[in-house]
Amino acid sequence: MIEAKNISKNFADSAALTDVSIKVKKGSIYGLVGSNGAGKTTLLKILAGVYRQDLGEVLIDNQKVFENIAIKSRTVFIPDSLYFFSQYTVQDMAKFYQRIYANWNEERYQKLKDAFRLDEHKKIQQMSKGMQRQAAFWLALSITPDFLLLDEPLDGLDPVMRQKVKNLIIQDTAAREMTVLISSHNLRELEDLCDCVGILHQGRSVVEKDLDALKSDIHKIQVAFQGDLPASIFGNKHVLYQEKRGSVLLFIIRGKKEEIIKDSYQYQPVLLDILPLTLEEIFIYEMGGIGYEIKNIIF
Repeated sequence: MIEAKNISKNFADSAALTDVSIKVKKGSIYGLVGSNGAGKTTLLKILAGVYRQDLGEVLIDNQKVFENIAIKSRTVFIPDSLYFFSQYTVQDMAKFYQRIYANWNEERYQKLKDAFRLDEHKKIQQMSKGMQRQAAFWLALSITPDFLLLDEPLDGLDPVMRQKVKNLIIQDTAAREMTVLISSHNLRELEDLCDCVGILHQGRSVVEKDLDALKSDIHKIQVAFQGDLPASIFGNKHVLYQEKRGSVLLFIIRGKKEEIIKDSYQYQPVLLDILPLTLEEIFIYEMGGIGYEIKNIIF
C-alpha cells in the first residue's frame, strides 16, 4: 500500500501541496489527475523519495520512504522528463539496473525485447522521444517493481505502443499485485486502466474515490416536458450543470440514480434519458464546482 497523510510541501514562498492525503491499495491502479500546477509531479516525487515533505507522513508498506533503500529498491519512478546517462545504450542501462535492483529479472528483460523491438546497442539519447519512453518501460518492467509511479507515462508513444504498454501494466498488476500510481492529463486512457481516481487542485485534494463509485454518483440527464417546464425538477439535489437545448433540458446531477429518476417522473416527462459520463466529463464538472470551469461545453 502507498499512503500519503496530510502532506504539505513548499518551494520558497510557494505552496506546492497543502494537507494532501491519498491511499493506493496493494495491487490497484490509481489515477492522479488535476489542473495544471496542481502539485501532481511534486506528490509523485515525494512518494518516490526524491523530495522530502515539509509536513505529513509518506508510507509504503507502512515504512517511511525518504532515504529508505529497502523501499526504493522495490519502487520505480518514470518521470515526465526522462533521464539516462549520456553515452549509455539500453543494454548499458540494463546492466546498471541489474547491479542496483535486487528484483531485476533478466528473463523478463529478454522477453520484453519482442514487445519493444528497440536496438539495445543504440545510445538512448540518440533515440526519438517515443523510443526513449519505450526504453524506460522496458527497463522498468524488467526490474519487476512492487510499486510503479508514472508521470505522463504514455506521452510520445504511438497508439499501438500505448496499448502494448497498458496491457503490460495491467498484466503485471494482475499477476504480481504490483501497485501503480499514474499521473496523466489523458483521462480517456486513465479510464481504461484505473480502479481509483484522485483529483488535485491548487495543491489540495478535491476528490478520491473508486472509479465505479465516482461514475455512479454523477449523472447526465436529458429530460423534456409538454407545456411549461417545471420550475424545480430535482429539488435540493446538487445540480452541477444545467443547460436548455430547445425543449430539452440537460442536467449534470450528483446523487442516486433511482432518486433522480423518481424526481423526474413525478412531472410526467415526454423524454427522459440517462447518458453515460466519461471520466473527462466528471473531471470538468467536479472542477467547475470549485471555480475551475469552462463555459458552453459541447459534448
